Amino acid sequence: MALILDGRSLSEKIRQEIKKEVEVFLQKGLRRPALAVVLVGDDPASQIYVNNKRKACEKVGIKSLYYKLPQNTRHEELLELIAQLNADEEVDGILVQLPLPEQINQREIITSILPSKDVDGFHPENMGMLLSGSEEGFIPCTPLGIDILLRHYNIDPKGANVTIVGAGFIVGRPLSALMLNRNATVSVCHIYTRDISVFTREADILISATGVPGLIDKEKVKEGAIVIDVGISKVNGKIVGDVKFNEVKEKVKAITPVPGGVGPMTVTALLLNTVKAYKKRVYSISTIKP
Repeated sequence: MALILDGRSLSEKIRQEIKKEVEVFLQKGLRRPALAVVLVGDDPASQIYVNNKRKACEKVGIKSLYYKLPQNTRHEELLELIAQLNADEEVDGILVQLPLPEQINQREIITSILPSKDVDGFHPENMGMLLSGSEEGFIPCTPLGIDILLRHYNIDPKGANVTIVGAGFIVGRPLSALMLNRNATVSVCHIYTRDISVFTREADILISATGVPGLIDKEKVKEGAIVIDVGISKVNGKIVGDVKFNEVKEKVKAITPVPGGVGPMTVTALLLNTVKAYKKRVYSISTIKP
């Protein structure tokens, strides 16, 4: 039977540590860390994600600022809001929930956020730092959450064959850079990969981030592999991942559940990035030392 990599319990432990750290800030007479969350439109999934992030902030003592904009918001209007948040010294992190409506240029919005407030880690400066091997910037939340989860369970990617299924901007691409930084041998599969099983069957660590329910079955995994399921879909009212969990868990060494695996770790990574941004901002303008 596979070891279940429990992101929910680990997240709760880390969030308690964050809460204690925030309390220390307040005891020193400092303000709370603050995260500004911007949601454009009425996409149900995005609303759920934003609510989860806001609730997580409130539970650990991070101030959550919420900006709900209508579906027909103009590109220029969103840029103006971001400029205001960039200039606000009491805003540490800015998160614009993706995807954005088609009239808004997503790439330009991402690059308009100050790199020092880009707690999603998507700004080219932060992506470039990750690619260069530096972690001084912000690592995108899902890759960071996965890395923390692997470290907690003493799973070292060094020298391992790591296959990532999904080459998206949010998970696959930054995760491949992070795994390279951990000295793994990385393969990235995408929609044009002729046969992903050629790569998945050789993976010591298999990470799937496609949103295709049941894409990974037991025939696509190596005996004794580590399987990380990033996918999340709803099938017949049930939340499922990319991996056929019940059959794959009998073959592998360790696996993440869906829900309760990577999802909570992603939100926790956002909290960690927000506190990191706060400490860089507050301690650089304060005489109080950390």
